[in-house]
Amino acid sequence: MFKLEKINHLDDYFCMLSSRDKKGVYVCRVCNYSDEIKDFIKKYYQVARKNGVIIEGKIANPDEKNLAYFSEVMGMQFKLDLKFFDSSLKKWLPRMSDYARENVSKSLYSALCELRDNGKNDNMLKNAYIKFMCWMYYKFERIANRLGADDLPKILYEGTISNYELILISVLASAGCDVLLLQYKGDQEYLKIDPSSQKSQKYDVQGGSFPIDFSMKLITKEIQSDMNRERLYGERTKYKNCTNAWISGKGFEDFLKSFQMRGESDKDFYYNCFYRIRGVEDKLTYINELSVFYTQMNNLKRKMVVVDGEIAKPTMEEISQIHRKNYHNNEEALMDLLKNIEFSQNKELQKLMIKVFIDVLLELSEKDNLNTNRFVNLVVYLLCWMKRFQSELFGNWKFPEIGCFVHFGSCKTDIEVAFLKILARLPVDVLVLVPNQDEGCILEDKLLYELRYSESMIVDKFPCGDAVLNVGTVAYHAERELDTIMYQDSGIYRNQQFSKAEVIVLKTMYEEIKILWDQELKFRPNFDTVDNVVKVPVIFSKISGVKNGDISQYWKDVKSFMTEDTILINKYPYIDALEENPVKAHATVFLKRGKLQKQKIKESSCYQYGFLREETQDYILEKLQLLIDHKIIKGTYENGTEYTIISTVLNLPKDITRLIQKFDFTKKNGKIMFVNTKEDSIALEDTIMFSFLNLIGLDIIFWVPTGYQTIEKHLNRLLIEEHQIGEYMYDLQIPDINSVLTNSRTKWTDKIFKRGR
Repeated sequence: MFKLEKINHLDDYFCMLSSRDKKGVYVCRVCNYSDEIKDFIKKYYQVARKNGVIIEGKIANPDEKNLAYFSEVMGMQFKLDLKFFDSSLKKWLPRMSDYARENVSKSLYSALCELRDNGKNDNMLKNAYIKFMCWMYYKFERIANRLGADDLPKILYEGTISNYELILISVLASAGCDVLLLQYKGDQEYLKIDPSSQKSQKYDVQGGSFPIDFSMKLITKEIQSDMNRERLYGERTKYKNCTNAWISGKGFEDFLKSFQMRGESDKDFYYNCFYRIRGVEDKLTYINELSVFYTQMNNLKRKMVVVDGEIAKPTMEEISQIHRKNYHNNEEALMDLLKNIEFSQNKELQKLMIKVFIDVLLELSEKDNLNTNRFVNLVVYLLCWMKRFQSELFGNWKFPEIGCFVHFGSCKTDIEVAFLKILARLPVDVLVLVPNQDEGCILEDKLLYELRYSESMIVDKFPCGDAVLNVGTVAYHAERELDTIMYQDSGIYRNQQFSKAEVIVLKTMYEEIKILWDQELKFRPNFDTVDNVVKVPVIFSKISGVKNGDISQYWKDVKSFMTEDTILINKYPYIDALEENPVKAHATVFLKRGKLQKQKIKESSCYQYGFLREETQDYILEKLQLLIDHKIIKGTYENGTEYTIISTVLNLPKDITRLIQKFDFTKKNGKIMFVNTKEDSIALEDTIMFSFLNLIGLDIIFWVPTGYQTIEKHLNRLLIEEHQIGEYMYDLQIPDINSVLTNSRTKWTDKIFKRGR
């Protein structure tokens, strides 16, 4: 019989019997989990599938059919006798070799004698014998003729093993097989049946408990996934990357280093670098450094690509050249889409590209849990970019040449990050330059080396060749530094410092409106700046009734609100729906699936805001999208009102657009006052305009002495705050507000000095 030997390392399991120091078998139980254990289990599982038995959960007790068949073949005799066991096994398991049968008989006889000594009666021993025989036939017959062979069969048992299961497995082990017991719930239950660990060795490993979802089914899926990935890779490339292991950390010097000087000469390794340089070492010399670097790379005849800002999205023509189908899962999609990678000049490089694509994309797919549609779009983008830059980076490529890809500016999209990761694993030096440290860069990679400088600088373009350069003087940079100190978190703001704002409608007392009305926004309650977005507190109020019924004073109060930037509207409709509007004919084209087609709007012949600052145009379109998304106006996405909203907002009167253009989010905002003394409701187009201007950040007051509805009729929800200041009065004639005399107030100094006159 084979003896149970102590194992030193798990890989000893895979040694042939003839090469083991002691010609014994291994029976180990594993109670802890680690990555090393997981890899070993996968390997052991695959070996056991080919040459062994895998038991997932308990071994089922023999059922009636099993027992009936055993009775028919073997009868129900039982003797606790070695010769009886030998003859029974020969008849029951005829494929078992004589050598194995002898060992099993001896071991089985020994096990049953031990049960007898522990108090089991003859009937119990007979039942145990029949159970063991059925188990050997129905679960272990496939290894009956392999027991004791040089390539020992393997038994893998998953779960908490029972006493009788352990006895039989020990019997088989002594006949010549290895056993691995996976005890997911720890060792406590096992030690109850084998307190001194005579039947198995506990293999101690640094690690924690098994994950709750760990099982052979999970291992099977992973093995299948690994096999599928091997099919993906196909024939492996001989080339391997050595990224950054050789660099000195001196920035441009590393990129200029010749291929031969980067590492030991090896026919399979190529030496590239993957850098991000944040900030600049010296503002005065930075542009010149970039220009010199570009010239030196050209002199070295290095293949080089420079991208400013961001990699341009693939064109429709580029996308159409990528052959694709409908796919059920990510791996199926990747396997088919990789056929688009073609590099006939060098098949080894083509195999390398395929490998790198698979490595990066499978990692992304698992990390971000991408659905198949998003995954396909990502792969198509990356393939388009690879085709776009392939000839520039790898044209007439010969090992160990290294191209260079410069991304000038921070990476802001996951697709760009994925593309740079792919390039950094190919024979390409990848350099990401972020001179302005205020820019956020989402690029992260275990291969990435980062060099940081303390200075920061705003540069629009990389100086390539004869490009016109904008270089700042010492005084210019000093002014920019002072500008940063003064206008960051200081409460002081430069003109047009911010390009985005979010509106907060203030809830106020009527008397507070006059105090706040002509006040700079930065002094109003709830004003704030967060992440370069201004929180703008605005007034959006309806004043109903006439205070104390005093009409004369009422008009004086209205005039007291007139400022330099106030537009008074006293005619309605202010925007006539019947007047010609060139935007109406295009409105349906400007909105697709709920999203404004901003570029199409700007390029349209009917677009009227092209003279405004670019930031102002973007701000207008952003708030227009918000007005539609929030369905503030009744009928939005119900009866086509969304197109009326678009045509109205994109065709505002010039005096209104000038107020918007002038608007500085930290200073005084523009103001609109609407006086309505009649019973007519405000038209839909006027309601759209007022609602939009509120989102823009203008102050708006409706003077309504009648108390009648104004814009409420066309709103889904009430945004305006109403103040009831007096009795309702009707049919008032609106005077020329400019000619209304306001109350003259005597200064306190006049009161003092009047007595001396």
